[in-house]
Amino acid sequence: MRLALFEPDIPQNAGTLIRLGACLGVAVDIIEPCGFRWSDRDLKRASLDYGALADVTRHDSWAHFTAARPAASRLILLTTKSHNNFVDFRFAPTDILLLGRESAGVPDEVHEAADGRVTIPMRAGARSLNVAIAAAMVLGEALRQTNGFTADKQR
Repeated sequence: MRLALFEPDIPQNAGTLIRLGACLGVAVDIIEPCGFRWSDRDLKRASLDYGALADVTRHDSWAHFTAARPAASRLILLTTKSHNNFVDFRFAPTDILLLGRESAGVPDEVHEAADGRVTIPMRAGARSLNVAIAAAMVLGEALRQTNGFTADKQR
């Protein structure tokens, strides 16, 4: 299981997701360009000292990310433009959960490249959740389904 952040805008969210990946043993792909400098102190503040524990790979473009992506993986896009409830989706251990930019989501070409699309049902009138919260919810369900919460990852 991996998390992939498509051109993240907000360093605090990227840092939080790096920390989430570090704590749960999930690799994180950052697809650049980012809307912040990689040395941004807000990124470091959000990831705390977990940056050293995190398995982070930076890709300088969507093309480089897709070229590096393992052939056996599925790209699962978290999006508000889907009717597939994430709890009904059948995740696989090799899935890559893709998160769009906070300000704009993903472009059509990225949306079309996804092997699956899931959404978190929300009450009427709500537009979207914070990207880090959405990732944590979906990643938690994906790890539960795939037995990703193993004993070697527990204290």
